[in-house]
Amino acid sequence: MTLTTPEAVLPLDDEPTMTFADLGLPQEIVRKLAENGVTTPFPIQAATIPDALAGHDILGRGRTGSGKTLSFGLPLLARLAGGRTQPKRPRAVILTPTRELAMQVADALEPYGNVLGLRLKVVCGGTSMGNQIYALERGVDVLVATPGRLRDVIGRRACSLDDVSVAVLDEADQMADLGFLPEVTELLDLVPPGGQRMLFSATLENEIDTLVKRYLVDPVSHEVDAAQGAVTTMSHHVLIVKPRDKAPLTAAIASGEGRTIVFVRTQLGADRVAGQLREAGVRADALHGGMTQGARTRTLADFKDGRAKVLVATDVAARGIHVDGIDVVLNVDPAGDHKDYLHRSGRTARAGRSGTVVSLALPHQRRTIFRLMEDAGVEAARHTIGRGDLFAPDVADIVGARSLTEVQAEAAMGAAQHAEREVARLARELEKAKTRAAELVDEAERLTARAARERGDDPAEAIAKVAEARAESLAEAEREAEREALREARRAEKAARADAARNERGDRGERGDRGGFRRDGHRGGGDRGGFRRDDRPRGGGDRGGFRDDRRSHGRREDGGFRREGFRGGEREGGGFRREGFRGGEREGFRRDDHRGGFRRDDRPRGGGDRGGYRGERPGGSSSSSSFDRRADKPRWKRED
Repeated sequence: MTLTTPEAVLPLDDEPTMTFADLGLPQEIVRKLAENGVTTPFPIQAATIPDALAGHDILGRGRTGSGKTLSFGLPLLARLAGGRTQPKRPRAVILTPTRELAMQVADALEPYGNVLGLRLKVVCGGTSMGNQIYALERGVDVLVATPGRLRDVIGRRACSLDDVSVAVLDEADQMADLGFLPEVTELLDLVPPGGQRMLFSATLENEIDTLVKRYLVDPVSHEVDAAQGAVTTMSHHVLIVKPRDKAPLTAAIASGEGRTIVFVRTQLGADRVAGQLREAGVRADALHGGMTQGARTRTLADFKDGRAKVLVATDVAARGIHVDGIDVVLNVDPAGDHKDYLHRSGRTARAGRSGTVVSLALPHQRRTIFRLMEDAGVEAARHTIGRGDLFAPDVADIVGARSLTEVQAEAAMGAAQHAEREVARLARELEKAKTRAAELVDEAERLTARAARERGDDPAEAIAKVAEARAESLAEAEREAEREALREARRAEKAARADAARNERGDRGERGDRGGFRRDGHRGGGDRGGFRRDDRPRGGGDRGGFRDDRRSHGRREDGGFRREGFRGGEREGGGFRREGFRGGEREGFRRDDHRGGFRRDDRPRGGGDRGGYRGERPGGSSSSSSFDRRADKPRWKRED
C-alpha cells in the first residue's frame, strides 16, 4: 500500500505508528477522538489530513469503509473553527448521493463539531424542508446535503453558497451512477472560486475525471484500498443452487451468528425475502426506497442496535450504509454490474475486520455471475449445491449445517415454529373476540328488553326473536366458513400440484446459456434462447402439425390428423366431414387448412337480398369465395 503525493511515493507500512495528535488536529478534536476510543488513524486518514489542513485540494480514492469521512471531515471542522457564519450562508458544504449517507456523515462529524462550537445540518429529501429552512435562517456552519434537495432549497432563496470556502464531494462514483452529476455541476458552479475542494470516489472514470479537471486545482492524490475488491480479510463465495433450494439456503445463512445484510434487486423482493426470513424465525427488516424516511431511519436504527439481526435491502437504499460488525453480505439477486457488487461487498470487512460475501446463483445465472466476478477483480470460490448431500467444509461454515437436507429441515422447522406462534396469537385474539362477543350479546339483550318494555311488549319474547335471528346468522357464518375452508383446501391442493410440477421440471431440465431451456430429460439450452419440448406428442410433416395417437385417429400424409369413427372419413382437402347424424350427402362442413376459412353446408336456409345464404349446393362445389362483402357485412349469394 502506498501514499501517492506530487513529491514522492512513500510506503505507508514502513512509517512509524502515528496518532491523531501527530496530524496537526486541534486538541479538542484529539481529546474527543480519545473519548470515543479512536486513537490511531487509518491509512487514508494519516495520508489525507495533513494535506487537507494545509488547504490543498484533495483527490482521494478508496473503497467504502476505509475511513474517508474523518479524512475530510476533521480537517474541514478544524479550518472552520473560530469563524462566524451568516444566516442562510453556510461556510462548508458536503454533498452525498443518498439520505442515509448524509445522515451518517452528519452523525459522525457532529460530536467533533460540537466541541469546536460548529453547527451541522442535514438537508435531504424525505424530511421536512421547513425545518431545514428554519435551521439555515438561524445559521449553519456545515451543510451536509443531497444534490436534489439542496438545489430546491437554493431555488427558494433559503440558502446561498457564496460564503462556502470548503466543498466536499463524497462517493462521487455513486452520484454518477444515480445520475446526479448535472445537479452536482450546477451546485459547484455556485461555489465561489479560490476555496478548497475535496473529492472522494472509489473509482475515477470519465465523468469523475471531468469533475476533477474542472473544479480541482493541483490536487494532491491519495489512493488507499483500490476499488478492485482485493481485501485480504474478505472472502467471496458463489453458491449455485436450484430455485427450490434458494429460500432455505437464504434462511440458513441469515440465521447464522453475527449480522447479515441481504441484497435484492427490487422493493417487492426486499419485502418478500424479509417476510420469508421472519417466517423462518429470523429477525429481519426490509429497507428500500419505497419506505418513508422515518421508516427507513427506524429500520436502520433497529439494525444498528441489534433489534433486527438481518437487513434486506435494495442497492439504492443501501448506498452509504455504515454499520460496524457486519459479518456476511448475501446477494440473493445478482448485482447489476461489478461496481454494484463491490459496493455491496464493502458493507463487510470494514476498518480491517474480516467478512464474507456470498452470492446465490441459479443455474442459468452462472455465466453472468462469473463474468461479474472477473470484472470486479474478485477470486471467488464456486460451489454447486444439491449434487452431493454433504457441503464442502467452507460452505458448511457459511451455512451452518452439514448437508442440504439439514438446511431444508431447519427451514421447515423454522416455518413450523412461526406457524405455531401465529396459531397461539390467533388463539389469544379469538378468546378476546369471544369475550367481547359475549359482552355485546348481553348488552344487546338488555337493550332489546328495555326497548320492548318501552313499547309495551313482552321483553322475553323480544329477546327470543333476537336470539333466533342470531342463531340463523351464526349458522350461515359457519356454512360460509366451511365453504371457504373447502375453497382454501382446493387452492392448497392446486398449489401443491404446481409446486410438484415445478420441482419435477427443476430436476429434469436446466436453463441454457442463452436463457432458454429444453425439456428433454435433464439438460437444455438452445442457441436461440427459446425452448424445445421433446416430451410432447410427435409432430410430422412440413405442415408442423401433430399426431394424435388415439386409436380412433389416423395420421394424414400432409402432417395434420384425421378423426374417424362416428364422424366420418378423411376428405381430400385435408379437413374432415361430419356425417352420420345430420343427414344429406353434402351436409357437413369442410375446413380448408390452406385458406384458414371454413364452409358449413348444414346451416339453415336463409333468404332475401339482405344477406341470406344457401343451405344446399349442387354438386358439392367448393368455390373459393362464398359471400360478397358490402359495407363490411357478409352478403351471401342465394341460388334457388
